[in-house]
Amino acid sequence: MPEAEIGIIGGSGLYDAAFIENAKRVKVYTPYGKPSDFITVGILRGRKVAFLARHGPKHSIPPHKVNYRANIWAFKELGVKRVVAVSAVGSLREDYKPGDFLCPDQFIDMTKKREYTFYDGGQVAHVSMADPFCPELRSLCANVAKELGIALHEKGTYICIEGPRFSTRAESRLWRMWGADIIGMTLVPEINLAREARMCYLTIAMVTDYDVWAERPVTAHEVAKVMAENVEKAKKLLYELIPRIPETRSCNCHKYMDEAIL
Repeated sequence: MPEAEIGIIGGSGLYDAAFIENAKRVKVYTPYGKPSDFITVGILRGRKVAFLARHGPKHSIPPHKVNYRANIWAFKELGVKRVVAVSAVGSLREDYKPGDFLCPDQFIDMTKKREYTFYDGGQVAHVSMADPFCPELRSLCANVAKELGIALHEKGTYICIEGPRFSTRAESRLWRMWGADIIGMTLVPEINLAREARMCYLTIAMVTDYDVWAERPVTAHEVAKVMAENVEKAKKLLYELIPRIPETRSCNCHKYMDEAIL
């Protein structure tokens, strides 16, 4: 089986791995069933990468039905140590505008019925999630975005809801009161599982619209336009970011499990 050091998870709009050279589609078997799709393994500017479309190649898997455990396990089988995940989100702040990017540093989990851990019995693990995102990758991504002229906010809180429905107006106002900055449906349990697999995890969140709190109705056409522009910017960002990721990790992401298993 081929190997990869960096895993890229494509969210809404980012379904293909055309930017990867010498690409091979690999079927990975896991104890948790099938991943969202075949994994594309190849080279991106000299680095061994694996790409997976979170929702499948034609966006056929809704957020609450994604097999997150299989996806992360498949990356682990390929040797992935760092995960860069791209996601489309709504904004809960006036100054986080459609078209902006964000590398969150915190999250709030409002999902309800997902498989959250690899440790379901036999062995128990309570892993720290106080600082859930890799600080090394976040800092690097912010610097690269600045060089490219991409508007990227370096901090923020991502609230993850179950979906597939969007929030009510009352919920959206509540998320803002709680201090959430962006809203999406796919961060959890992807980030939890990456931590348990000793992987660094970075989210590149692409703002497509304001959530319903803003009382600004948006059309599907407007969202699609922003999405298309965001995806092109995300590809440029990945193209410059991936080769700069250090091969040796200076963060603590891979060490948290040392004190988690009982």
